[in-house]
Amino acid sequence: MEKTENTSFDDILRELADGGGPVLEAIARQSQGALRNAGIEPRTALLVRIAALIALDAAPASYVVHLGLADEAGMKAEAIEAVLVELAPLVGTARLVSAAGKINQALRQLSA
Repeated sequence: MEKTENTSFDDILRELADGGGPVLEAIARQSQGALRNAGIEPRTALLVRIAALIALDAAPASYVVHLGLADEAGMKAEAIEAVLVELAPLVGTARLVSAAGKINQALRQLSA
């Protein structure tokens, strides 16, 4: 969405909620840069970040950024599924069900 004088705050928030826009693009650039400087292998850093998103019950838009980076890194869905399994005893089933739904939502946004 090109920003004009007529672009409303609601339009900008809707774009962000839909998984796009300059805010998420900036977050993606920032996250990608942080992965290079993490001091650990980028795939491991991504799994740690995804685990943190699950633990925090993050919004789907947060998953969009990190799942997009995971896809670019060639990460398989099984690795993310393993993170969910490992976190189960720590964060509980309600948090995992929430995360699974948000991950699915993010994946739909990425494939659109």
